[in-house]
Amino acid sequence: MEIKDLQKIMQDNGVVGAGGAGFPSYAKLTDKADTILLNCAECEPLLKLHRQLLEKHAYEIMKTFHMVMETVGASQAIIGIKKSYVQTIKALQQNIEEFPGLKIHLLDEVYPMGDEVVLIYEATGRVCRPGGLPIEQGVIVFNVETIYNVYQAVEAQKPVTEKYVSVVAEVGNPVTVKVPLGCTLDEVVAQAGDITTKDPVYFVGGPMMGRIGNGSDPVTKTTNAVLVLPRDHQIVMKKQRTSAIDLKRAASICCQCNTCTDLCPRHNLGHPIDPARFMRAASAGDFRDVNPYIDSAFCSSCGVCEMYACPQSLAPRTLLADMKGGLRKAGIRPPQGVQPVPVQPSREYRKVPEERLMARLGLTKYDKDAPMDENIVPVSKVKILLSQHIGAPAQAIVKTGDMVTKGQMIAQHADGLSVSIHASISGKVTEVTDRHIIIAAK
Repeated sequence: MEIKDLQKIMQDNGVVGAGGAGFPSYAKLTDKADTILLNCAECEPLLKLHRQLLEKHAYEIMKTFHMVMETVGASQAIIGIKKSYVQTIKALQQNIEEFPGLKIHLLDEVYPMGDEVVLIYEATGRVCRPGGLPIEQGVIVFNVETIYNVYQAVEAQKPVTEKYVSVVAEVGNPVTVKVPLGCTLDEVVAQAGDITTKDPVYFVGGPMMGRIGNGSDPVTKTTNAVLVLPRDHQIVMKKQRTSAIDLKRAASICCQCNTCTDLCPRHNLGHPIDPARFMRAASAGDFRDVNPYIDSAFCSSCGVCEMYACPQSLAPRTLLADMKGGLRKAGIRPPQGVQPVPVQPSREYRKVPEERLMARLGLTKYDKDAPMDENIVPVSKVKILLSQHIGAPAQAIVKTGDMVTKGQMIAQHADGLSVSIHASISGKVTEVTDRHIIIAAK
């Protein structure tokens, strides 16, 4: 297959990065890559979706991953997977000899192994430039579910209409379910049995980088997990703090230990992000040197500094994110052409063990099996967002009153970086705006 042909299939069928920010996957395809990398590192604690999907559909995913490798002309395809995922590794080993150029790279059980910059270094030894893209190092990274969606698009001409979501923590039966895009978080959580806490909060995504959601929020192409947590859980309480208070706390109790910087994964790969230096400058209102503020652009927001490293429970990640957003709003772009300094040998001793991280976050008791159920959850209505990806929102091509069938294109990709959106259920279009389309089941 030619690259342009595969790009069209992926764009028309709405394939985006299913594990992160939703970058349109077709835009990653290029003949400049010598390595493609499959991310099965489950970046966040408690998440099990990708290992489950790769175990259950190992052959289909490997076949498609190999096809992508041949299409872009890469010389190798690496499956990065944590060594503790024993059953998934066995499933891969049963078929790997059939696909020349594919190999498995075993990863340590540390956080944030699923960060593509960290993963690329672990699997290839290459360091991405601060603010740069993986392709500059000749690497393209794909998520497991993304490649499965490519398989569905190529082999079955099936667009992305469903999402796998894990429901864990304070629920009777933790589970990974397959749901239509646009259904509500309440409908997803209902599949996991009774909620086992009196005042639940839905934490969408992983415990480190997730957000507090509402039960009425629609599932999108990037919704991976819902953690049902007590309202007084430390993760929820940290997320609800205000930046103004966080800054005052930093000014009053930061002990200048530098642990936030010592354990920062990007800093340890040679990137010029220094949370401790930033906290000192920000809490003192010191602008004599603006580099600590400008370098906030290179923070990945992984949360190690805030959720694990800081002995005073301060919020470097949150304050860095505020600064990064403020600079962006002011039109200040990240510095260009910054090169990393050499990776220090001490990095090997500054990784964050996932087991210890879960204990620190009060999550160990929630680390249970969440079996995958591939029966699609039936729903009566969906609210499908037109912007479920980075880039321009898709443009609606249906109107109120239209009858649509599941898989039918209801919004066409816009000019520039964009993908198409499809109906996740059959039924009647009841509302169309520039932000969403609502469909009621027949």
